[in-house]
Amino acid sequence: MSAGSTGRAPFRSFWMGGYEGADHVNGRGDALDMVRATGHDRFLALDYREARRHGLRCVRESVGWRLSERGPAQWDFSRAERMARTARRHGVQVLWTLMHYGVPPDLSLLDDALIPRFARFAAEAARALKPLSPGPRVYTPINEISFLAWAASSTNAMGPAGAHPDDAGKEDSRISGYEIKRRLVRAALAGMAAIRDVDPEARFLHIDPVIHVVPSDDAPEHQELASRIASYQWQAFDMLAGMQEPELGGSMEALDWVGLNHYHSSQWEVPSEKRLAWHLGDPRRAPLSALLGLVWERYRRPLIVAETGHIGRGRADWLNDIAREARRAIERGIPLAGVCLYPMLDRPDWHEPQRWHRSGLWHVPRDPRGRPAGRRLVRPYARALASWTRGSRLGGVETER
Repeated sequence: MSAGSTGRAPFRSFWMGGYEGADHVNGRGDALDMVRATGHDRFLALDYREARRHGLRCVRESVGWRLSERGPAQWDFSRAERMARTARRHGVQVLWTLMHYGVPPDLSLLDDALIPRFARFAAEAARALKPLSPGPRVYTPINEISFLAWAASSTNAMGPAGAHPDDAGKEDSRISGYEIKRRLVRAALAGMAAIRDVDPEARFLHIDPVIHVVPSDDAPEHQELASRIASYQWQAFDMLAGMQEPELGGSMEALDWVGLNHYHSSQWEVPSEKRLAWHLGDPRRAPLSALLGLVWERYRRPLIVAETGHIGRGRADWLNDIAREARRAIERGIPLAGVCLYPMLDRPDWHEPQRWHRSGLWHVPRDPRGRPAGRRLVRPYARALASWTRGSRLGGVETER
């Protein structure tokens, strides 16, 4: 099956893997570097070799604006360059995320100065990666604009870069962080223009969560609230596509590829904020194929599931559920060109680094000093993945080699 009316997908495999790359400063003031925390920077060759062995020839990686910009007009792309060289050596394609939440310490998400600064950073990153990564190179300028804006506006998760409401730390889905979204959309568009000046064949993958919100069983009068909160998920995509505030410069061409993140916690009720339990089969949950259909009908742009995964014993069952929904979407004619398992490696919590999530295709053993000391395959999860990668059970989506 073709990847859609826009032509062949620029991805080397339908099944993909993502390495956690968050690099923001959290609410406690801890400067995060998830690539280092999981040991991925030390085990690049092993991680890529194993990813390919399990059928994942396309991976998501983060360059990291906060980590790479060492001062005004001073950048260090040595980590991303090592990723690019190692991936090429092992026959793995990298989809690059430029900003994974973190910003340089003299900027905040409330500061318009981040727009030209990000554009300069994006151009330099593209200049560094172009000779090292086979084309077409695929960039996500800013990861999860909607999630980042919400987290900065309704929690203290983004630390000094965020908005710090009086009740920071209390998650509230009624807040959309619209002004932050607007600023980040402007930065993403400026970054795309700067990248195209350096690399005219670059492609762009914009990524945000796809969600489903319902009123509480005992409060049907909250249907309007549920609908309004669900509508927030469209704001950033709409601005990028020029459907909302076209003066920002968005266009349907700018919305090149759409990436959608979906987890068990991506569906909830209001006003309680209680999650609709996937493991209990809550009948109010919407099938992922239906949510993908809403996105396709709204934008008519080709899609991938850019992040999905579960924790603990639920990982294999979740993957099977997602794969079946992906197959249903493809059978309905939705141009779904990939599913990215995320994270590939178990990771520490952003807020409590001593607590690891028991997620990923591999666990990360640690030495007596707490440093990553290798990889341990989660075999039930790997068997579930193998059952879907063998024999093109998803219909053989056409990809470039």
